[in-house]
Amino acid sequence: MTVKQLTLPELTEACVRLGVRGVGLWREPVQAYGVEAAAKLVRDAGLAVTTLCRGGFLTAVDPGARAEALADNRAAIDEAAALGTDTLVLVSGGLPPGSRDLHAARARVADALADLAPYAAERGVRLAIEPLHPMFAADRCVVSTLDQALELAERFPAEQVGVVVDTYHIWWDDRAPAAVARAAGRIFSFQLADWTTPLPAGVLNGRGQLGDGAIDLRAWRERVDAAGYPGPIEVELFNDELWARDGVELLAEVAERYVRHAL
Repeated sequence: MTVKQLTLPELTEACVRLGVRGVGLWREPVQAYGVEAAAKLVRDAGLAVTTLCRGGFLTAVDPGARAEALADNRAAIDEAAALGTDTLVLVSGGLPPGSRDLHAARARVADALADLAPYAAERGVRLAIEPLHPMFAADRCVVSTLDQALELAERFPAEQVGVVVDTYHIWWDDRAPAAVARAAGRIFSFQLADWTTPLPAGVLNGRGQLGDGAIDLRAWRERVDAAGYPGPIEVELFNDELWARDGVELLAEVAERYVRHAL
């Protein structure tokens, strides 16, 4: 998504050229290209698929809507397995229309995880719960802190359900550093983005280029290292100004910024 202006073939070619060894994929462009075709494209390029994003949106009350959401998440698990990644990122979903009950919404997420975790485990896929910044709690994600994500994950075996550590969403929380340490063995994905202000209208596409904002990215990388996380590090930027630029040039800049600000 950082360089969504690139097609999948353009993305894989640019990654190979720049020495980027892995790519986190999103379901929509993968589905548009074809899951099996995308898997072959990335595999033939010698790239690892680090994660598939996203499943989730599991807070519906209506039985039909809940069944539809579970079916879509099983399809996402199957897609992750086909792409060769062991990690499906989950965004929990916001409050159902007319509801103000955050606790009940989180309980429905837990119920859905109990249904999905065994299915995912049978296919070699782990479920990674991503907490989003509280500004998204109403409409997108009722899981707002790393502690809340861990409270859900810890109901399940550590090899089945874990968490995503995304600097953009947790940097503000003074309890998050301790939560990173608590998450040892359950950190399934680590993502970087910076926090810049003013936020744009709609706020969703306000993630800043690495080094342009308020987050001490290297400090978070060191915390995740200290927790024993052995996996890849993703940069995930939603930013209209960045998307308007040349995608290959942007990818090269992201790689340089990562080395300068996080390595």
